[in-house]
Amino acid sequence: MSGAAPRFSFSFRPKLVECLQGYSRERLVADVLAGLTVGIVALPLAIGLGIASGVSPGAGIYTAIIGGFIVSALGGSRVQIGGPAGAFVGLVYAIIVQYGLPDLLVCTALSGMFLFILGAARLGTLVKFIPHPVTTGFTCGIAITIMLTQVKDFLGLGLEPVPAEFFAKIGALAAALPSAGVPTIVVGLGAVAIIWFWPKGWGRFVPGSIVAVILGTAVVYLFRLPVATISSRFGAEAFPSGLPVFHTLAFDWRQLGNLVGPAVAITVMGAIESLLSAVVSDGMIDDRHDSNQELMAQGIANFTVPFFGGIPVTGVIARTATNVRSGARSPVAGIVHALTLLLIVLLVSPVAKFIPLTVLGAVLIVVAVKMGEWDEFLLLGRQAKSDAAVFLVTFILTTCFDLTVAVKWGLILAGALFIKRVADTTQVFAHDDAASRNQGHDVVPNLPPGVLVYRVFGALLFGAAEKLDNVIRRAGGDTRVVILHLAAVTALDATALNALDTLHEKLRHHKKYLILSGPHTQPYFLMEKSGFIDRVGEANIAADLPAAVARARELVAAAK
Repeated sequence: MSGAAPRFSFSFRPKLVECLQGYSRERLVADVLAGLTVGIVALPLAIGLGIASGVSPGAGIYTAIIGGFIVSALGGSRVQIGGPAGAFVGLVYAIIVQYGLPDLLVCTALSGMFLFILGAARLGTLVKFIPHPVTTGFTCGIAITIMLTQVKDFLGLGLEPVPAEFFAKIGALAAALPSAGVPTIVVGLGAVAIIWFWPKGWGRFVPGSIVAVILGTAVVYLFRLPVATISSRFGAEAFPSGLPVFHTLAFDWRQLGNLVGPAVAITVMGAIESLLSAVVSDGMIDDRHDSNQELMAQGIANFTVPFFGGIPVTGVIARTATNVRSGARSPVAGIVHALTLLLIVLLVSPVAKFIPLTVLGAVLIVVAVKMGEWDEFLLLGRQAKSDAAVFLVTFILTTCFDLTVAVKWGLILAGALFIKRVADTTQVFAHDDAASRNQGHDVVPNLPPGVLVYRVFGALLFGAAEKLDNVIRRAGGDTRVVILHLAAVTALDATALNALDTLHEKLRHHKKYLILSGPHTQPYFLMEKSGFIDRVGEANIAADLPAAVARARELVAAAK
């Protein structure tokens, strides 16, 4: 017995499966070399992002190893690199300060569940509709947040702990400036110079960040400089030296409701960051990623890493771009990147614990400067005021307040402005209006007395439904029939349909008629499904304007 096809079909097919078909030795060599390169690049970033987020260096590295492996093995992109991201620094730090590390792990696991559900429900494409001013506002605000989190270690300030709240943090950092250490500043500035001016050609083989870390560590160790290092700050055992250890999550069920908000913020930020990174990489390799598969992989990664003490995982643009520029051909490169980090942990951890914190701060400050969309500030005067307002509000909220607030209000403001724009593009003109004639529409010929014709243009949605009120106000006196010409209406929603129903009822109450002319498929099906066509009468739905006028003539003649 045949039946209707199901509306929902689950699909789970990692890009790796496709890429391994016809996989060659040449591709393997290219992927291994790219994976080794991006793995070395990821080391200082994973350490620095872990420390900046308020967790141990090991948490950052294990996140890059486990999360990076899962994202590459199960994701929907050929070249995406997963790991800890600068976008999460402020949010993760704020969650730890407010709820504690155990609840951060719970939030991360919850976000993993949410991300997987989004991908399984095939909602990955919806993230692409987030407005550009919102994403750029987030990016610039996050860049400022990252830089502020590194000021203490970069300058060697005697400040403990650093407040999470923006204005309190600025005040505390300013008050602690006299405690800055000259050796720390010199080493940090030297690291910035090396990273910034390192030749791009050399960077394909030896990244500037790795050179800065090696030289900075050597200088501080050989000259016994009074500069804080990983071991002096976090203890000799802070840097991981073995495989990650599985442990269960501890949390209070009564607190779970309070953690949903931060988990949603992690989910939204992770989805935006991952899919933006995937879109950018598509342009670099002329490919098309599977956004739903990517979200499911991100979900599995974020659900898994907390059980090993890891922090939120996402696709990261800088490391993904490095992967592409290094010659990556498939997700194998991302897997090699994760294995490279694991080998570093197992083999060189005794040396890595001497890395100066100011050097890691320099790495993240350069990353923050390069990730910020600073040109947006120069373009504010050329943009629409609404776009500029969304960008500035999102930037200010991201910088000065909680990222959860920025995500929520940035999207709400963007949605409200979108609704306003849709409403502004919807127009309702009477056939004899000057505005209608200016649009190039001729007066309807041979129109019987007592018949009004209105042309409606654009999407007739809830934001524009009130424009039908003008029709109701003018449909008085000797008016017997109102014709709405809907041939230029692209979409209709329930609110606008209710306004049409109200118009019909008011006309019917006064023994007047409503005729609809030329409705397209979507508006017609909605009116039919709701029963509106039955209430108006099938005879009062005309295929075009001449047929509507002919029907109006019949109704006027019958009323005499």
